[in-house]
Amino acid sequence: MTANAQAEQPVFSIEKLYVKDLSLEVPHAPRIFLDRENPQVNVQLRTEGSKIDEGVFEVTLTVTVSAKLPDDRNVFLVEAAQAGIFQIRNVPEDDLEPVMMIGCPNILFPYARETISDAITRAGFQPVILAPVNFESLYQAQQQQAASAKTGELPIQ
Repeated sequence: MTANAQAEQPVFSIEKLYVKDLSLEVPHAPRIFLDRENPQVNVQLRTEGSKIDEGVFEVTLTVTVSAKLPDDRNVFLVEAAQAGIFQIRNVPEDDLEPVMMIGCPNILFPYARETISDAITRAGFQPVILAPVNFESLYQAQQQQAASAKTGELPIQ
C-alpha cells in the first residue's frame, strides 16, 4: 500500500473521555429518605457533536434521570454530560453525522451509565442501572421525524 493510499484510509480514534458536567439534586432531603413509596424513574438522552479542529470532534452524551413519587414530589434529579474528543478523518461527509451520533454515543454510554449510577448511590439511593440503548434506532427515528417535519407529514406511530 502506498503512503498516499494509507493517508486516505478512514481514521477513528478516541483522544479523551471525560465528564463535562454533573449535577445532582435531592430537593426533599432528608425527609424523602423516610418515604417508602416507589418512585417513577424517567430517563432522557441527548447527543450533541461539534468540530473543534480539523478532523477532531467533541461529542457529548447528556443523560438526565429523574425520580418522582406519585404525589409529584421529586426524589432526585441527576444529569451527567459524558463527553469525548474523537479523531475522525477521511470519512465521507454523509457518514460523519452517523459516526458522531451513533458510534460515539455507543462508546460514551457505559461511562455515562456508571457516572449516573455512582451519583445516585452517593446520594443515598439504590443505584439506577440504565438499560442498554440502541443509538442507531434513535438516530433513524430522529432522521424520520426531521424528514416528516420538512414535508409537513405526521410520523407513523
